[in-house]
Amino acid sequence: MHRTKNAFVTAATICLAAAALHAGTVPIPNDKFREVRAAILEAVHSGRVPSMSVAAAQGGRIIWEESFGWANREKMIPATPDTMYSMASISKPITATGLMILVEQGKVDLKAPVNQYIAPAQLTAYEGRSSDATVTHILNHTSGLPEHYTVYYLDEPCAGPPAFAESIRRYGILVHPPGAVYQYANFAFGLAGHIIARVSGRSYADFMKTEVFLPLGMTRTSIDVEPGMEDYAAVRYDGTGRPVPFYISDHPGASQVYASAHDLIRFGLFHLKHTQPDQKQIISPATIDLMKQDSDPNPKNDRYGLGWFIKKDEYGYDVVWHTGSMRGTNTMIKFVPAEDIVVVVLVNTASDLRQKIANDIIGVLLPEYGAKWKAERDKPAEQPVPFKPTPELVGEWSGELKTYEETVGVTLAIQSDGDVHVRIGNQLETLMNRVRFQDGFLTGTSYGTIPSTEARAHPHHVSYRLLLEGTVLSGFVTTAFTTERSYGNLPSYMRLVKKSQ
Repeated sequence: MHRTKNAFVTAATICLAAAALHAGTVPIPNDKFREVRAAILEAVHSGRVPSMSVAAAQGGRIIWEESFGWANREKMIPATPDTMYSMASISKPITATGLMILVEQGKVDLKAPVNQYIAPAQLTAYEGRSSDATVTHILNHTSGLPEHYTVYYLDEPCAGPPAFAESIRRYGILVHPPGAVYQYANFAFGLAGHIIARVSGRSYADFMKTEVFLPLGMTRTSIDVEPGMEDYAAVRYDGTGRPVPFYISDHPGASQVYASAHDLIRFGLFHLKHTQPDQKQIISPATIDLMKQDSDPNPKNDRYGLGWFIKKDEYGYDVVWHTGSMRGTNTMIKFVPAEDIVVVVLVNTASDLRQKIANDIIGVLLPEYGAKWKAERDKPAEQPVPFKPTPELVGEWSGELKTYEETVGVTLAIQSDGDVHVRIGNQLETLMNRVRFQDGFLTGTSYGTIPSTEARAHPHHVSYRLLLEGTVLSGFVTTAFTTERSYGNLPSYMRLVKKSQ
């Protein structure tokens, strides 16, 4: 059915007026959250988001659940607190929770090499040793794995990822020594899901359902959308309001959980050690604490526990959180553990509202937090600083790019005026754009093609993230796909050495 914007707004207004809280919750009067609700209503009425579901809990009980807009515009299905949204990367702490069940059972050792659990497949180390990459390393993003993200649209011919052992061969590559560098890596949690399946002897989806979702009473949570649950799942919409064809990835443990706001807030309560009467204690309180502790000794790295982001002193409070973002979905779960607060925000399109709404809800409950957050939020955005290369960067660099299929030569010329010229193999020399040098990493993008079959299948640019160590730049490059459909970031290893002057 085709609907005009005005028709959508009218229908949405009716839906919003009828939005109800989930049975069994204790509602805070709407007046307390009037500013938050007004912001959500404006976003839905204006068409910026198809729907949004929010939930908040404090002191061990759910205090607010409400949904706004359409979960499915075409079928005119309104969003409710039981609507299942694509979690994207919130799948990571959920998968980590499942893996910790096996850790407590003594079937997985956090200090053991990942290779021990994925044999005969093995990680490939271009830097360091693959045997040094432990289960802890994959759970806190310090394994040395590069950025990786890929999707497969199921409406396309031959859709679907290769066998996971083949994905390991292609993208299970260590571009930094294990433990040396924090690098957010979807493939790491793909490995975590794979380990769950290998060790338990069941599929990842079956293990998560029987050992995590059902014991925690998460009846509207599944890996992808189970058959028969299609009308309970929010459709993913692109930035123009069109439905996104259904897609999957080769790293389901990182990105393929679907869950409702009600289920996710209950998952959050469990991780605040408020096990509900109908929930089982699937992991111990000590393990819950362990997951939220910084497990990386390198003070230069971002703070990340076992599946959770950690930040000290955010507007006066320590917080724990995770976000999720893929085409057609934006999600957030955020804790203020000392104040016994957890907040959930779920949106079924790309949106910059998740953090604002989550922080605004916390700000209602914690006025000091709210005042500091609003002062920060209202500051003008900082403008990017033009790239000015340091002396150690200026000069000629040469080396190689390794894909899973071939190795080609690479040259890089960094000029004192900030221009960076790059040539990959026998491709034309081109300028690197959006160049930055921060915290020792040279990043940017350029025209060009990564020489592998999977990369060549779709038009793309090349994105760079190279660490400077002495006279060596090493790290990874990825595809930056340029088609209407996003296919992800496919990584390859790159190493360059500075030529003597």
